Parts: sequence; C-alpha cells; structure tokens
Amino acid sequence: MPATVQLYLASQSPRRRELLQQVGVRFRVLVPDVNEAPLAREAPEAYVARIARIKAEVAWMRIAERRMKRYPVLAADTAVILGRRILGKPVTDAAAQAMLKALSGRTHRVLTTIAMAYENRLQLATSISKVKFRRLSDAEIKRYVASGEPHDKAGGYGIQGLAATFIAHIEGSYSGVMGLPLFETARLLKTFGVQVL
Repeated sequence: MPATVQLYLASQSPRRRELLQQVGVRFRVLVPDVNEAPLAREAPEAYVARIARIKAEVAWMRIAERRMKRYPVLAADTAVILGRRILGKPVTDAAAQAMLKALSGRTHRVLTTIAMAYENRLQLATSISKVKFRRLSDAEIKRYVASGEPHDKAGGYGIQGLAATFIAHIEGSYSGVMGLPLFETARLLKTFGVQVL
C-alpha cells in the first residue's frame, strides 16, 4: 500500500471514490460484506445511520483481523425516502420504473450518513437533502431505465447522470445526493486527522 494513503474507504461506489478524489483524499478501497436490508418499521434516519455504522465497524474488524496497516475507515450509506418509504437499489427494470413513476412530480428526501472508525472511536454525521422531480412521462422513464443507469443507485436514479434533467429543484447537498456529502465528510475527516485539500 502506498505511504500516501490516508484512509480506507468502505464502499464500492464509484461516485464516492470520485468525490474523495475531488477533494484530494488518498484512500484504499476495503469493501465490507453487510446486509443492507431495512429492519421492520425502522425509521429512515435510523436505517442509514445503522448501515453506515455497521459498514465502518465491519471494515475496522477486517483491518484488525488481517493485521493491515491502521488508517481510519470511512463508510457511508445513502437512502432515497418517499414519505416514510425507503427506496433502495432496484434489482429489476420493473422495480426501477415503479420507483421513478412514484418520484415523478414529487419531492423526496435523500439521506446520507457517513461513519468514521479508528481504534475505539466511531463518529457519524448525516446529510439530509430534498429533491423535487418534474413530471416524467412513461416514455422518458422507459428510456432512462433502458440506459442501465438506475441499477446500482438508491431510488433508481443518479443526479450526476442522465437523471439530472429530471431535477426541478434541490435543497441541501448535491454531493450528499450523489452519496458522499463533502461538507460533512471534510469536517469529520479533519477530526480524525485526515488532510482535505
């Protein structure tokens, strides 16, 4: 591992990697195997916090078990929330179409919790954004789903991709909607001694 590494990123998301690179953080990817299913009647805020925390804890345990060089671990979880409903990553085209149809013409929330772990320390921070979709036609939804873009994204869309044309208004963090709120992340990284920029 290069000596310049500052932390482990406990995520396989290419968007999170791009965002960390954007602010000059050097990292190594360490993907924990975590069950991301919501618990029965779990509140959305509790859900994203629980998953981010578990990802960080599991990655830290792996570092200790494998006697890897110790750097802080950064994990995150993002959920698209419509009312009280958690919209995860669609596993089929039909699921993606149903999600986009539900989001059409409505405002939803995007919650991203980041978690950092190092030795006995664990800290979390959450970004909450509101995103308003314009009305989408069935033909637009089908074309977007056919592009393949929805399949690895919470809520079935990526704000940084083709779905940017669906967004009428955003209140909050653009990078948080992408999956890693950079304001909260930079602040948390600094508390763990990780240099940003």
